[in-house]
Amino acid sequence: MRDASDPPARPDDTPDRTGDTPARPDDTSGRTGNIDDPRGSPAPLRGSTDRLPTFSVTHDSSPSETLIAGFSAYGLAGLTAVDYLIEHLELEVRGHVIAEGLPSITPFEKGRPRHPTRLYSADDVDVTLLVAEQFVPPVLGESIARSILDWTATNDVDEIAVLSGVPIPHGPDAHRTFYIATDDYRETRLVDADVPPMESGFLDGVNAALLDRGMDSPLGVGLFVTPVHAQAPDVEAAVRLVETVTDLYELDVDAGPLEAFAAEIRRHYEDLAERIEEREPEGSYDRMYM
Repeated sequence: MRDASDPPARPDDTPDRTGDTPARPDDTSGRTGNIDDPRGSPAPLRGSTDRLPTFSVTHDSSPSETLIAGFSAYGLAGLTAVDYLIEHLELEVRGHVIAEGLPSITPFEKGRPRHPTRLYSADDVDVTLLVAEQFVPPVLGESIARSILDWTATNDVDEIAVLSGVPIPHGPDAHRTFYIATDDYRETRLVDADVPPMESGFLDGVNAALLDRGMDSPLGVGLFVTPVHAQAPDVEAAVRLVETVTDLYELDVDAGPLEAFAAEIRRHYEDLAERIEEREPEGSYDRMYM
């Protein structure tokens, strides 16, 4: 018991009854954060500022009514397919997506830097292509999807097709392309197409966000997926995606030379795949079951 003659305790002498050292405000402890975390504001991504990353889209000219997109994901099949289409349709860079607050990557070619997420168009081609070499964590899928969809609404884009690989156990019979699509996209593009639906499962990240928004808006959204293997790029998977989208949109592109094309850019994509593996938590890819 404290004697009455003892001096009063100073406030900073008060024992810490919690027994825990309070975390520093800037201590993220390696957490990437969760925008739906009920415990409070999510911790920022490592390498970012003290706020959540934001995305903005710029485009130099009016895009086509159809946007075809490929994002950095396991196997890089969708990214390879879109890159190949850009090369063979002879499209030009017409815009890009700026990501504020994500760890930066700056690809370059022949000594010239370029934005990691770019938009390509041509006056004589009826599609605009989006190639996203910068990996976006699934927790930020809603944010980048919102920016893309705000841009498509402003620029009268009618539909989005996303090409993607999914790392799921599969046999030889599953080496084909499947779709998950909103009703309006299916009625417009898939009624007579030789593309089966993916039976059931779950999506996350930007693919989930685009489809979720598409269900409640006039924008048609179609996601085309094919099983992929660990090597990057999975050339056979990319070929399947190219063949599917060229048939659906009647694009004058031969998928035959894609293997040689992939060999030329393999080193670039291997480096990109290593970055994705470092930053993508295990199991954060789309979860699907056939």
